[in-house]
Amino acid sequence: MIGRTDAALAADLAQGAGELLLAVRDELLASGEQDQRAIARAGDARAQAYLAERLSQERPRDAVLSEEARDDLARLEAPRVWIIDPLDGTKEFSQGRHDWAVHVALWEDGDLAAGAVALPGIGEVLRSDEPRAVPQRAAADTGLRFAVSRSHPSELITAVIEESGGTAVAMGSAGYKVCAVVRGEADAYVHAGGQFEWDSAAPVAVARAAGLFTSRLDGSPMQYNQRDVYLPDLIVCAPEHAPSVQGAVRAAQDRTALS
Repeated sequence: MIGRTDAALAADLAQGAGELLLAVRDELLASGEQDQRAIARAGDARAQAYLAERLSQERPRDAVLSEEARDDLARLEAPRVWIIDPLDGTKEFSQGRHDWAVHVALWEDGDLAAGAVALPGIGEVLRSDEPRAVPQRAAADTGLRFAVSRSHPSELITAVIEESGGTAVAMGSAGYKVCAVVRGEADAYVHAGGQFEWDSAAPVAVARAAGLFTSRLDGSPMQYNQRDVYLPDLIVCAPEHAPSVQGAVRAAQDRTALS
């Protein structure tokens, strides 16, 4: 479509890859495939091929950084870089769960310019050009609900929740957790266990567009299209909750350092 915006393209790509992933999973399960690792690998490969082809057709001059492709450092000199994760949450995807995602973001001239996160398991696409109104909490004096890993919440995050008097809401992939804050399933997402740029770029773009606070654990901004793509920690919450969440993080870091 001529004249389509970058944000609209990001949403279309994320939705298309998500629909393809659902079809691939159904096809493999119908064939009798039971190996979850094989299902995850097939999904990753097919979604990567789809996104790479579409971007080469529709934005041929732009660079691409993807979890599933070799990193071409020429991107460091490019004014526009698409940062994608074709399948965020391979375990959740291969197990037939709903809490996985597809990430498509655009970095332009130093910052995130557009992004979309598809949640194919629930049939939604969150996009930066159509920001959600984050649902208000029913009672401001109740503890915050933190999106945490279903399988391995870190010691630090457990301490953050305890320090804040909050509760844990278990769920799958990183993108789904950020979107859970946007959608009102959780009030905050704090991550400290190691991620890369593609794990957070599109979710952060969507969260920022919705008016949420995003930062590193130390309060510094999230920076993308870096030479080292390791971007291990993240806070996402409503701006009014940021001081209490950051305070809980500092207290938890002091506590775990002494333990």
